[in-house]
Order: sequence, then C-alpha cells, then structure tokens
Amino acid sequence: MPTILLISGWRFFFYADERNEPVHIHARKAEMDCKYWLDVGDHEIREAFSYNMAPKDYREVRGIIFEHFDHIVAEWQRFHGGNR
Repeated sequence: MPTILLISGWRFFFYADERNEPVHIHARKAEMDCKYWLDVGDHEIREAFSYNMAPKDYREVRGIIFEHFDHIVAEWQRFHGGNR
C-alpha cells in the first residue's frame, strides 16, 4: 500500500492488488476515507466512494488531487506498470 502524498493530514495511496482497475487514488485522514477515479485523457476525477466526510473535506481532497494529478498518475503507472 504505497503512500504517494501526505498533505494536510491526508494520506493519498493505492493498494498493490488493484492493477486490474483504472487509475485511482485512495485518501484517508482520521476517520474519513475516500476513493477517486482519475480520467487521464480528460484530466478529470470522479468519486468512487467516500465515508464520514464533510463538504469542506471533499473540496480539500479534490483540490489536492487536481494539484498533484500528473504525479499521482505517474506513480500509479510506475508502481503498477503500464499506462492504464
């Protein structure tokens, strides 16, 4: 479960056994948890699930993902191998 980013208490990571899924990132902070799909072609994200998050938390996570989008995709590809 490699950690890609640690920002504002959020840990952004992915699991090693998810290579059959499209590019995505998990984020966790305290009791909050979420997963976002990354559309590499359109540079967009879509929420896959979230738990125990307030609207400000959604905005914060989305902002961090967009700010580090290319880094997250590059780390996904490096770790999982290939260009999903």
